[in-house]
Amino acid sequence: MFQETNIKALQTSPIKMISDDWALLTAGTLDKFNTMTISWGGVGELWGKDVAFVFVRPQRYTYGFMEENDYFTLSFFGGDYKKELGICGSKSGRDTDKIALTGFKPIKAGEGVTFEQAKTVFVCHKMAFQDIDPKGFLDPSIMDTYALKDYHRMYVGAIEKVLVAE
Repeated sequence: MFQETNIKALQTSPIKMISDDWALLTAGTLDKFNTMTISWGGVGELWGKDVAFVFVRPQRYTYGFMEENDYFTLSFFGGDYKKELGICGSKSGRDTDKIALTGFKPIKAGEGVTFEQAKTVFVCHKMAFQDIDPKGFLDPSIMDTYALKDYHRMYVGAIEKVLVAE
């Protein structure tokens, strides 16, 4: 169903994939995982590796899964499934079965979990995290994002596999 490829062979900008098309950030195992929609993050090179970095607020249910697991996935749908991604971004897995609501079919992807409907998947091994500190904000308008002062934790993951739907 998926074929492994080199990230440099992707034909779509990772910026577009994250900010315009959105992605599902998923952590855990097939037996116990959570997923949430992201539209922030990035892809680049760090410490000699291809990496993805994602941001999760501490009150999000996914935060605990990110803390407990060494791997996470980013699943991209090419702009399709926006309604379902909206559900995954607005409902909490604590009290909602997002998979039942969306019809997504979870499958194993390397050491992580993705969804049968995804078009591209990054399987990432957690390398580092950093809590966002507002003392580092040089642009004061960034504070508008944090009315509740619930600053994100940034996770950096080495991209171990890039999978593309056949």
